Amino acid sequence: MKTEKQVRIGMIGARGRGTIAKYWHQPEGRSIVVGAADIYPERLQEFKDDVNPDAFVTTDYRELLAREDIDAIAVTSPDFCHEEHAVAALKAGKHVFCEKPLAITVEGCDNILNAWKESGKHLMVGFNMRYMNMYRTMKEIVDSGVIGEIKAVWVRHFVGWGGYFYFHDWHANSKNSTGLLLQKGSHDIDIIHWITGRYAMKVSAFGSLDFYGGDKSNDLTCPSCEERTTCTEASPGRLIECAFREEVNVEDNNMVIMELEGGIKASYLQCHFTPDYQRNYTFIGTEGRMENNEMEDKVYVWTRKSNTERELADRVYQIKEAKGSHGGADPNICKDFVDMILHGKEPIATPLAGRMSVAVGCAATESIRQGGGVVPVSPIPNLDAAAILSEG
Repeated sequence: MKTEKQVRIGMIGARGRGTIAKYWHQPEGRSIVVGAADIYPERLQEFKDDVNPDAFVTTDYRELLAREDIDAIAVTSPDFCHEEHAVAALKAGKHVFCEKPLAITVEGCDNILNAWKESGKHLMVGFNMRYMNMYRTMKEIVDSGVIGEIKAVWVRHFVGWGGYFYFHDWHANSKNSTGLLLQKGSHDIDIIHWITGRYAMKVSAFGSLDFYGGDKSNDLTCPSCEERTTCTEASPGRLIECAFREEVNVEDNNMVIMELEGGIKASYLQCHFTPDYQRNYTFIGTEGRMENNEMEDKVYVWTRKSNTERELADRVYQIKEAKGSHGGADPNICKDFVDMILHGKEPIATPLAGRMSVAVGCAATESIRQGGGVVPVSPIPNLDAAAILSEG
């Protein structure tokens, strides 16, 4: 039996990340997904088959926003559509969940933040890594003070499925994504910001297209390619554009150095043609070092002499398994979105955090394409303090 108002949600982007709709569609619970918009009719049919056969569907997202029976919109469309869709939804008086990155430019992010401020509605960014047991544990460890004051952060991101997820479709052209330091790197930049509690102020970066791209025709697809039986990057799924086509112009190998508020030094390394998929984080403080191992589901802490009881033991944390996609993060972030609407709960990831991860990714991409010089990160915008939720 429903004991409180039921949030009625519409999806802009029916597939891809739009599949998280299953966590919101709880007809006997606190939320229900009642509509979807997508430019591909076949994806709308898949949405109806998988989520709600009675849902309203349309190829024009404006028709979805015009419905008075929809309280909230989840923007899970491609990155280059986020600004348009999120701004329109907020102006239509809807609460908004926007998948990361918030937008593909800093200006786009600021347009969303301004629309949010003016709307009086809630806005959440889809930083689901903040909801993963691994990174929530690391946040708890740092906040406990066991490794002291953070001074250095090193992050290595091995993107084992990088070719399939980012070079067989629209991501591979910079006009659609700016670069993969926004699309893929926004998670990692945000985790650096979240765990240290500090934003990056300036960056220097180097990167290049070392494996993908090439001279293949832009209209070549894997099913039609004569080399599909021998090509190491032949697509195994529905993303089928050739990864070696001419239009590919985003870097597949990136190295970024950042200086955060308070003088914290951080590095982020991202490679899209590694054989394995994992993220490795190291945080070094004045009293110890913390490092995760995703392959083992463990976090290690080593302590140094501090003249406190903390120096008496090193520690190993075994991360517990969680149910649901993305290591249990997706059902939890969906729950928080509903809690935010119904009870005003502050999100773990704020709209400002979404903006600042994009600002760092844009600055790093600019540095790469200008030869590696130091580029300042666009500072925090001058929004009304009441409009910016605290980082918690």
